[in-house]
Amino acid sequence: MPETTVTEQTTFGQRLRAATDRFGPLCAGIDPHRALVESWGLTYDVDGLTRFTETCVEAFAGHVGVVKPQSAFFEVFGSRGIAVLERAIVALRDAGTLVILDAKRGDIGSTMSAYAEAFLGKDAVAPADALTASPYLGFESLRPALDLAAQTGRGVFVLALTSNPEGRTVQHATLRDTSVAESIVAGAAAENAAARTHGDLGSVGLVVGATVGSAVQELGLDLAGCNGPLLAPGVGAQGGTSEDLRRVFGDALPNVLPSSSREVLSAGPDVVQLREQAVRTSEHHAGLLR
Repeated sequence: MPETTVTEQTTFGQRLRAATDRFGPLCAGIDPHRALVESWGLTYDVDGLTRFTETCVEAFAGHVGVVKPQSAFFEVFGSRGIAVLERAIVALRDAGTLVILDAKRGDIGSTMSAYAEAFLGKDAVAPADALTASPYLGFESLRPALDLAAQTGRGVFVLALTSNPEGRTVQHATLRDTSVAESIVAGAAAENAAARTHGDLGSVGLVVGATVGSAVQELGLDLAGCNGPLLAPGVGAQGGTSEDLRRVFGDALPNVLPSSSREVLSAGPDVVQLREQAVRTSEHHAGLLR
């Protein structure tokens, strides 16, 4: 499939800022897990997956700035499910909606390079605008994805603070008085330093759960200084509130992308109602983050 919206003149950070200025900060999730697909009256098979995904694309494309498909829910159906995901990515990007592929890839050496080429490369079948990645083999293990994303005008969202309780055992751990999470934030900040000099938002973002409570303050993380987008899953049905966003992100709020899937997708399967719910949710968060 041909390259669609990436140009040599724009970075992911620049395009993201333009998209959120136009449509608001919502990152709408496409999470076709069994319970949600069946709640729409669809069968949990490739046909149901296809109808679910096409409905989301019709509702969101050109009306929401950023959409985040969860790769696992497509991979469960094998190559046919991945084909549905690829078609969705292309359709969304053709409509001018940015796509963050939530695949959380992380490895070393040639394997990480292959993951980067698969999702971010110029010859990828259906490249996303950005990819989520796991740095827990070391931040520099992501170097192939970071470098390729920079070359192709794409972004990488690096897991920093997740809301699952067991995440603390790794992310809060310290070495020479520096927590793992702090080292990840510092790594992203270094990648975004050049963008800061031009007054632009960087293209290396962080994933920070909306329900991590006081962890950012406890660990002394400078999220605003990172100068990258901050993907905040857990808003809405997963319990994250406006108060949580304020408490967690503080002066970094203008760079936050609140991510909501179930709260928005519960309005389906009607396309118009689904679109209206996404727009309302985005407008709500836009008012909060101003």
